[in-house]
Amino acid sequence: MAGLKREIVQERPFASLEEEALLNLLRTSDCLNRAFHVKTRNWGVTSTQYNVLRILRGAQPNGLTCAAIGSRMITAEPDITRLLKRLKALKLIRQKRDSQDRRVVRTVISEAGLALLREMDPAILSLPRELLGHLERGELEELIRLLELARKHNEAPQRSVLARE
Repeated sequence: MAGLKREIVQERPFASLEEEALLNLLRTSDCLNRAFHVKTRNWGVTSTQYNVLRILRGAQPNGLTCAAIGSRMITAEPDITRLLKRLKALKLIRQKRDSQDRRVVRTVISEAGLALLREMDPAILSLPRELLGHLERGELEELIRLLELARKHNEAPQRSVLARE
């Protein structure tokens, strides 16, 4: 019995090779996401909150709008406003009205958010090697190529929905 079939205790064959590949991809994504979440949980933030903080650190000093944050996130987040509200309550971000257009709210990372990222950086930066270091360089390059190829065909509709918000 193949690896995934054994893991999910499936006896019947998959409907197609594409189904088996997709389910393997989803299962692997969940496995890696859980490992990443365990790391970020040590600092009291979720992996999604961590992603927002990293995005805002890169957007200093001007910050970003909600829509711009959403378009840069690794995983789509349907309620960015609520996510930002939680980060603001933790004092990890600040929000301010744009000086040119008062209707626009810009979000910037706070000094507390920067300090948290500096504390997290060593553990988070070592995580990719912990999770994927058993793969050889050529295997990693092929994995990246295949994932980008699969995403290229399917990504545009998802990103355009986020950009309209």
